[in-house]
Amino acid sequence: MDTAVQRLKLLGVTRIANATFAVAFLNPCCTLAADVSFPSRPVRFIIPAPPGGTVDHVARLIATPLTEQMGKPFVLDNRAGAGGVIAAELIANAVPDGHTLGMIYTSYTTNAVLRAKASYSPTRDNTPITQATASPLVLVAHTGLALKTAGELVTLAKKKPLLYGSAGNGTGGHMCGELFNLLAGLKVTHVPYKGAAAATNEVVSGQVAYQFAGPITVLGLGRAGRLRLLAVTSPKRAVAMPDIPTVDESGVPGFEVTNWFGAVAPPATQRVLIDRLNSEIRQALAVNDIRARLAAEGSEVVATSPDAFRDFIRNDVEKWAKVVKAAGIRIDP
Repeated sequence: MDTAVQRLKLLGVTRIANATFAVAFLNPCCTLAADVSFPSRPVRFIIPAPPGGTVDHVARLIATPLTEQMGKPFVLDNRAGAGGVIAAELIANAVPDGHTLGMIYTSYTTNAVLRAKASYSPTRDNTPITQATASPLVLVAHTGLALKTAGELVTLAKKKPLLYGSAGNGTGGHMCGELFNLLAGLKVTHVPYKGAAAATNEVVSGQVAYQFAGPITVLGLGRAGRLRLLAVTSPKRAVAMPDIPTVDESGVPGFEVTNWFGAVAPPATQRVLIDRLNSEIRQALAVNDIRARLAAEGSEVVATSPDAFRDFIRNDVEKWAKVVKAAGIRIDP
């Protein structure tokens, strides 16, 4: 480093505030300079759902510490509709300078496999940053049905026609419903809504019989007696909801779904920016208050590397492609 300082002095630079800057100055190919100046303006955080749902909630929890850590606002841009397709297309076509990010979740992969001609590819039209969290969905039913277990719901659905709701075509709730139909031998009609909150309201009112939704959306209503909490979709009972059995132990063997959330950037975003964002998001998720809030809501912090998240997305596409084929479902017009 002494040699570097001497060379800078020969160029007329007499004060060296940061040794890292000195190295970057001497090496034009060094990418650290770009990292130091990022972000240079507010960061747009595209959310594929309206305010109030689980994905919006997770994104807001992350955005607050990111704003403090990185010195620029992380502004949520809620783009609901088409089960997340609208947001996915915006992410795919955004400028890859790190100032546009997207929060994706289960529907990002399921939507692509549900469409014969998907408008985006989950494995090509993004640059993975990190999987942030994972959580079970909760199977809830209208209180007027007087159900206590998932098994009782199966019995009822075999006797009379029912409707189930979801946050939209291709969302985790939709795919849970189709897997539930497949494993339980049911033919229950799916009704998609624009967001989890809208679907939940319809279950509360009895317009649809049941739904699979994130804990943040339905737990409060269930505890208040406005919804019947029947089961969680995880392979074992959730720590935050130990009194709620799994779907598997409630009469539908082999049923297992984990709802996941993660951050991505547009395709071709530089690795130096991805690594910086990965580090910052993982730091945000390490905040004790955030981890505690997520745990209380049934979510687990995952915080993976960009490469691990890329592999996870690829595997998720393959898993749901098999379910779609077995169930014989499509949502193309």
